[in-house]
Amino acid sequence: MLHPIVSAGEFTDLDRFIFESWGYFVIPNVLSKEEIQQCLDASIRIHEAAGTLGFGQVGRGYETEPAIERLMDHPAVLPKIRGLLGDRFIVQSGWNTKQPARGGMGGWHQDGSGAYDFKKLGYPIPLIQLRASFLLTDQEEPGMGNMEFIPGSHRSSAPLPDSVRAAKSGTPISHVLCATAGSVLVFHNAIWHRTYEHNRDYDRYTMHYIYSPPWVKPSDRFHNDVDFMQRTTPLRRALMGDFTRPDAPFGANYAPPPFEGN
Repeated sequence: MLHPIVSAGEFTDLDRFIFESWGYFVIPNVLSKEEIQQCLDASIRIHEAAGTLGFGQVGRGYETEPAIERLMDHPAVLPKIRGLLGDRFIVQSGWNTKQPARGGMGGWHQDGSGAYDFKKLGYPIPLIQLRASFLLTDQEEPGMGNMEFIPGSHRSSAPLPDSVRAAKSGTPISHVLCATAGSVLVFHNAIWHRTYEHNRDYDRYTMHYIYSPPWVKPSDRFHNDVDFMQRTTPLRRALMGDFTRPDAPFGANYAPPPFEGN
């Protein structure tokens, strides 16, 4: 099956073309087996602490789990984020999701805000939430809790028919993305997508980091945890929005995060 695969690290012109054409791409083999296990163990602890029953999504796991925190600025992924958003952006949220064993099909949707539909901002829908999803369990074949996309739908001026959404049926061009644990999916908020069915007898875990322009409000927190901010790195503090605003509201530039090499 055709997959929009890119190499880790440097953001290339081909990466941009693939992303603009498809609305997403895959970076394979980002995490080692040891890192996958550490993140998987951390994910289980996060959901146990939250009391997740069935499908669940828990934010702010980076505050208590170092293995999850390290994904925030992973060197295989962060250059892609910078290439697509520039040097001034924040981590809007970090969500750890669990799809339970034998979990059913999710519903088709675009990412965005329930308070204000991103479609109101213009056509094509602008890139406001850029998601990097770290796969922590294998999704090598359909039926393993995969992500299912409709390629190029972030550019469509026609909405996905209500009949398709209500019935949770497929489309002739939907793409069930198959990848191994440790791979990362990077995708546009406007791409139509859903969680595919999970027919295995173990829970599926994914860690999502969502990057946004600096003026977008965080969606997994009302404020940053003081202890976390004191002990994390300068770059991660900046990504969490800890920067001095020289003018309000964003009338002038602020110093970009201390990326390596700047």
